[in-house]
Amino acid sequence: MLVHAAPSVILRGMPTSACIPLLKALADETRWRIVSELLSAPRNVGELVERLGVSQYNISKHVRILREAGIVETERDGKHVHCRVAEDFRKQMARNRTGLDLGCCTFRFDAPRRRGPVHPDVAGDAGRARPSRRAAGA
Repeated sequence: MLVHAAPSVILRGMPTSACIPLLKALADETRWRIVSELLSAPRNVGELVERLGVSQYNISKHVRILREAGIVETERDGKHVHCRVAEDFRKQMARNRTGLDLGCCTFRFDAPRRRGPVHPDVAGDAGRARPSRRAAGA
């Protein structure tokens, strides 16, 4: 069974027009998972299918959306499509390479699974999103 951490989001204000395409592209959990995989290493579509347990059709569809948003770059090699995180997107990543600061919000690709966005006041001093007592089942 493949276990993955869902991203967390820290909101700081209304998204700017530059953020909107990225927010739309990252609005799907499968696309989050693809980006998380590609942050660790470039992979081809077949490897993403195996690692994520998603059909080749759906991986290809999600990779196209991520490519159009400038998050992922692809390169065809015969029958294989190799995917990697786009250099411009990688430059936006935080120092630890698992966070993305868009100005309006920050995304953490390594944070524990949680529900919905986190307000900055809940994020704590480390800037890492933490589940509320209610979300944690307390």
